[in-house]
Amino acid sequence: MNQYPIADVLAHRPPMILIDALCDYHAEGGRCRVTITEQSPFYDASINGVASYIGSEYMAQSIAAYAGALALDNNLAVKIGFLLGTRKYETFTPTFIVGQTIEITVLQLFQEDTGLSVFDCKIALGDDILAQAKINVFQPSEPEQFLKDSL
Repeated sequence: MNQYPIADVLAHRPPMILIDALCDYHAEGGRCRVTITEQSPFYDASINGVASYIGSEYMAQSIAAYAGALALDNNLAVKIGFLLGTRKYETFTPTFIVGQTIEITVLQLFQEDTGLSVFDCKIALGDDILAQAKINVFQPSEPEQFLKDSL
């Protein structure tokens, strides 16, 4: 397993890279982390952190980081993907608080040849689950052509 800088495994660019690192990954999933700071995208001073609904994007970027690392391991380019939807997003906290380092785990449950995948995702602070969801994503074989055809 290689360790890649987060910017190398995501198609996103600052300031929209929301997660700090891909900690580890394997054939079926991975684990990322983010430390909440006052400089975090979507930081809200009135709640001293980031609203927990942003967790769905942390999950989606963690899926992208996992897919990007697998691509680089196979000498392929990192491709863009699309967040299709979130099912059963549950949050057990209203806010990810400044100073917290949270971990996002993603486990692939299903993948079609078309590029559609479903992941089981969790955000945790230590042993405490802060949010969980099933995330549906789509990574077409030729994303640029897919975008052109969609316009």
